Amino acid sequence: MYDRFMEKRDAVVYEQRRMQAAKMFKEGIRQADVARQLKVSTASVAIWAQAFKQGGEKALARKPRSGRPKRLEAAQCRKLERLLLKGTKDQGYVTELWTSSRVAKLIQATFGIRYHRNHIPKLLFALGWSCQRPRRQAIERDEKAIAYWKKVNWPRIKKKSAS
Repeated sequence: MYDRFMEKRDAVVYEQRRMQAAKMFKEGIRQADVARQLKVSTASVAIWAQAFKQGGEKALARKPRSGRPKRLEAAQCRKLERLLLKGTKDQGYVTELWTSSRVAKLIQATFGIRYHRNHIPKLLFALGWSCQRPRRQAIERDEKAIAYWKKVNWPRIKKKSAS
């Protein structure tokens, strides 16, 4: 699941694609054909062509990522995912529900890194997890009785109200 994080190998692949485009620009291949052959959008190729025209291959080289660096390393993210898969009961909680606060506490306890609970959904999404809320249903719910009521009683009630 961790593959959703952009790793160095992804950046290398993207850079190789841009360098291939640079070679094609040198050969005089049209931008539309470059886009088709590399299976990228024409808009991307237009941006690459402009950068290539202004700065050559150097302009298409990989650049360091801007912004704040990730606080959890790749190995830590994999460990976090293993801990999450074990479930909340393994961490001493009564219910099987991971909340943002619980995940933040797990990260703090395991790695010593503080995350605000509002940032946890973005981290989990990057790990391939999605936000889901459990459906609230009574423990005593009787599916057979409900199906019977829908099949027998509801049509009878519906007929009475229609008349």
